[in-house]
Amino acid sequence: MAVAVEKKYISSEELKKHDKPGDLWISIQGKVYNVTDWMKEHPGGDIPLLNLAGQDVTDAFIAYHPGTAWKYLDNLFTGYYLEDFKVSEVSKDFRKLYSEFAKLGLFEKKGHVAFYCLASVVLLLCMTVYGVVWCESFWAHMGAAVALGLLWIQSAYVGHDSGHYQVMKSRRFNKLAQLLTGNCLTGISIAWWKWTHNAHHLACNSLDFDPDLQHIPVFAVSTRLFDSIRSTFYGRQLDFDPFARFLVSYQHWTFYPVMCVARVNLYVQTFLLLFSKRKIPDRALNIAGILVFWTWFPLLVACLPSWPERVAFVMTSFCVTALQHVQFCLNHFSGDVYVGAPKGNDWFEKQTSGTVDISCSSWMDWAFGGLQFQLEHHLFPRMPRSQLRGVSPFVRELCKKHNLPYKSLSFWDANVTTIRTLRTAALQARDLANPVPKNLLWEAVNTHG
Repeated sequence: MAVAVEKKYISSEELKKHDKPGDLWISIQGKVYNVTDWMKEHPGGDIPLLNLAGQDVTDAFIAYHPGTAWKYLDNLFTGYYLEDFKVSEVSKDFRKLYSEFAKLGLFEKKGHVAFYCLASVVLLLCMTVYGVVWCESFWAHMGAAVALGLLWIQSAYVGHDSGHYQVMKSRRFNKLAQLLTGNCLTGISIAWWKWTHNAHHLACNSLDFDPDLQHIPVFAVSTRLFDSIRSTFYGRQLDFDPFARFLVSYQHWTFYPVMCVARVNLYVQTFLLLFSKRKIPDRALNIAGILVFWTWFPLLVACLPSWPERVAFVMTSFCVTALQHVQFCLNHFSGDVYVGAPKGNDWFEKQTSGTVDISCSSWMDWAFGGLQFQLEHHLFPRMPRSQLRGVSPFVRELCKKHNLPYKSLSFWDANVTTIRTLRTAALQARDLANPVPKNLLWEAVNTHG
């Protein structure tokens, strides 16, 4: 005869005490798990666990993990349950919606998007090489630069999709797709992308936890960044010094020019991570992929007949790819921001407040890579992009039911709103009453307003 085992309980306050790398507990559906050692093996890295440590993370776990992940939790169970475990009405509806989508198989129905994208990448690569190597016209070379920019955009989408869910038939081929489209073709490490992107999703629009909003000294989307807050992600202070103040004061003018050379920063960030002391999964493969890029790309540029054409070629390809960098900013720069760690019990609310959808016709889906449905993607990151347009009305209804924002703007209006956000912060940065020491350049430019 089975003996009933009495359940052991701890409070949410007690759970909060276990929020350090050497003592890290979380709760999922009221059951408490010790993930201290698992943090080193977690496929999503240590940042997600550290950011959500000491709290219930059910919604984030459901959003990010397939059903097969639940079986791994048993070995991590502490034997404790959360005595004051509660589920908000928003979370109940979110989980119900997720369950309905799962039953419909929407997380497995990938359509032919991956094939079309990979085919377009191959076609664009052929056009680029043909235009540079076998054509002598300057305009043919510039056309090849445009093709290269589009190639980088589409490659980034494939890398993004394969990082969130399995676009290929096996994990091995999925990783191969990531390395080829990310490291080898774009020069941006998939390891760097995973490191920053997972943190961005879990701490969407947190000024000190979300790396995608930490662009001091060049950009500041909120005046709260003027307080030189500490970046939990990078482990350093985001100093709002006189130089940063000067640049931020004109950020609404410099936004698009900076986007045209944004790839340079991504190359630098890739090298800084891959050659850092931080533990990097598949470091050797990532470095090998980067070396592939820095072999073929300079050789391709060297095939052009003169240095002016080479510079024009590189800048044209960068400017085309700037469309994607702008899009990424449109999705979040004008969203609501906050300071502090993400909370596991307001997952749905934080995603709705921090994201902006871009409304467009279905024929534009290829150009936006599915990320025009930014809220849908944040709520269901494992859902293939081919399904996002179909689930959008259900997400909109759920937001309406709980009086939460569903921000969907045209591409033009999203640009206007983003520039308005940057301009508002820029004008406040110019406020001479703000006690930030001014240098001679600042005084010279702003003496007469």
